[in-house]
Amino acid sequence: MVNVPGMKIAFIGTHGVGKTTLCYQLAAVLKRLDIGVDLVKEVARGCPLPINRETNAAAQNWILHTQVSREIELAARNDAIVCDRAVVDNYAYMVHAAGHRPEIEPFIRHWMSTYTLLVKVPVVAPPSFDGTRDTSVDFQLAIDSLIDELCRDFGLAPLHLPPAARDRWVEEVLKAMDLPSRPPQMDLFS
Repeated sequence: MVNVPGMKIAFIGTHGVGKTTLCYQLAAVLKRLDIGVDLVKEVARGCPLPINRETNAAAQNWILHTQVSREIELAARNDAIVCDRAVVDNYAYMVHAAGHRPEIEPFIRHWMSTYTLLVKVPVVAPPSFDGTRDTSVDFQLAIDSLIDELCRDFGLAPLHLPPAARDRWVEEVLKAMDLPSRPPQMDLFS
């Protein structure tokens, strides 16, 4: 068993880039390594207020604080959590909709320090409609650019996944965490 209490990995990036799929793939590998893990699923879909290009400051406050609440809840019960977004993503949508909010930036800066690893997922295709997701390429790219800008502003150094190597993304994350991709084999005859 790999001992990693308190590990919190967040996949960050704009909508429609594959963060959710990566969360599930990484969680499956961590479970095979006998690490107690749970997912902080994207909270925006449960927001009772407008999202996407119609969002506002109230909606993004709800999303941001719900994200934090879920992280606290699941981190208390698991060795590791894998987050579909981080508060910097949520804040990027807020900045896009309503501008910078200097009153909450100290909290964002503080909360970002609680992640063990940030993983920036690149845009490799336009977003596809799934019933909720906005399909505007301009909006997708604007949010992606804002996330990069906010990472620079907050002094964050996420692991940037290589766009052309989608099949190796989970291995890249495991390597950055110094974790094996498979459980060690037990010698049954020693």
